Amino acid sequence: MTPTNNKILLVEDDQNFGDVLRSYLEMNDFDVTLATDGVAGWDSFRKGKFDLCIFDVMMPKKDGFTLAKEVREQDQEMPIIFLTAKTMKDDVLKGFKLGADDYITKPFNSEELLLRIQAILKRSQQKADPREEIKEFNIGLYHFNFPLRILTFNGPQGEEKDKLSPKEAQLLRMFCMYMNDILPRSEALTKIWGEDNYFTARSMDVFVTKLRKYLKGDANIEIVNIHGNGFQLLVRTEEEA
Repeated sequence: MTPTNNKILLVEDDQNFGDVLRSYLEMNDFDVTLATDGVAGWDSFRKGKFDLCIFDVMMPKKDGFTLAKEVREQDQEMPIIFLTAKTMKDDVLKGFKLGADDYITKPFNSEELLLRIQAILKRSQQKADPREEIKEFNIGLYHFNFPLRILTFNGPQGEEKDKLSPKEAQLLRMFCMYMNDILPRSEALTKIWGEDNYFTARSMDVFVTKLRKYLKGDANIEIVNIHGNGFQLLVRTEEEA
């Protein structure tokens, strides 16, 4: 299913072709800005916020390669697709050296372009969450070392350690990433179990129960079931308790 409201910058000097392509993409729930030369395209890029760019290569005032180079200098992560009537190997190589995500020669099948756009957007939107760089977490009286899968409880009787299973550790890490916020059930299922269905949801419920047992030593910690949405790892301070 196409993500809605993804913004595309389309820079194409053939006005008629550009209008047709823009209409097709808008029919598939994309928000498209059309510019008809490289200079106008750069101006639109600087003023707007886009999820993907589609550049024709041969354009007046500024060609697609030059435009892509300028975009890359400002945003190294912006997905770029080149459209061109050229099939010269050197042009394709030049496009990829500039960091193109795809290169499509005219004429092309509109549905094929749509599928390629969806694939590129899916990859770009699955880039690592900055929170995933965090390897260790403090959870009330607990300390969680994710790489080692060790949960340490610093209680009145001293230090106690538990070694979590891989899935237990993955789920606890996601709870920690969303600490005191709602962890959507579908996100956890997709990332940890690979799919969201009845059976994986029941499996997740079992693992949530296990994590509750691991964390029961601190009365200020609670994993709450948010009906119809997901779960919430609540960690209260002493003042809130």
